[in-house]
Amino acid sequence: MADTVVGSTEVTKNAETKTGASGRPGSSYGAGLQNQPQTHDPSKPAVKRQIVCFSFYKVMPEWRRLPAEERAVHKAEFAAVLAKWNKPGEFLSMTYSTIGTRGDVDMCVWSIGYGVDELNQMRSELMRTPLGGYLNSPHNFLAMTKRSQYQIDRPDESEGEGRGAIRPGGQKYIFIYPFWKTRAWYLLAATERKRLMDEHIRIGLMYPRVKLNTTYSFGIDDQEFVVAFETNFPEDFLDLVQQLRETEISMYTLQDTPIFSCVRVPAMEMLDRLG
Repeated sequence: MADTVVGSTEVTKNAETKTGASGRPGSSYGAGLQNQPQTHDPSKPAVKRQIVCFSFYKVMPEWRRLPAEERAVHKAEFAAVLAKWNKPGEFLSMTYSTIGTRGDVDMCVWSIGYGVDELNQMRSELMRTPLGGYLNSPHNFLAMTKRSQYQIDRPDESEGEGRGAIRPGGQKYIFIYPFWKTRAWYLLAATERKRLMDEHIRIGLMYPRVKLNTTYSFGIDDQEFVVAFETNFPEDFLDLVQQLRETEISMYTLQDTPIFSCVRVPAMEMLDRLG
């Protein structure tokens, strides 16, 4: 269950659904089987794993009271850093507004790169801008790509890369949340996990307009996974989640909140929606 490499700032066609592990889709792909050998076609170059970060920001009320001209300068400098760090094949950031969908955050920056140091530098530059002095970050999720241990009976460009890398789609909405499975899940036999996952995957394939991005956080952040579902049809995601709650595997979900419903917009529009 994979998505494809970030090669540039281009976006891909709508990808088909991939789901994961619990009462909410997506996060158990690969869960519990991480210690099994990962196969790789020797005729193809190994896929370099990526660093993925979802940073959520809340602007302080004081910023909205500044003169419009000063706020405009702040937004321009913040957007300039985002533009500077969009490096084809190396580092990519997508911007989202959460105004009206979450009370504790106003916007999200989703970055994909190949090194923690580059991520650290980029976020540091964002925080050094004038707007950065008026931002809090209530939530920040760090993860990596990893080859999936589960297979779906449907060919697509991402399966060949085995989730070693991801490329975001061009969908309007994204739904993001951290995810933990119970310890009991990891103690199940591999055959039993596969049986449970087969049902989960079967349901997920019924929603081809939802694209899943699953990333792994074991040991590098608090959660075990971060999942991000891209779609132009929020109703499909809602129906998918509801249907997956009725599956047997949902009993092995430990936690899958908070949930962030985000609207993809260009960087300056994201910033203009702040005020």
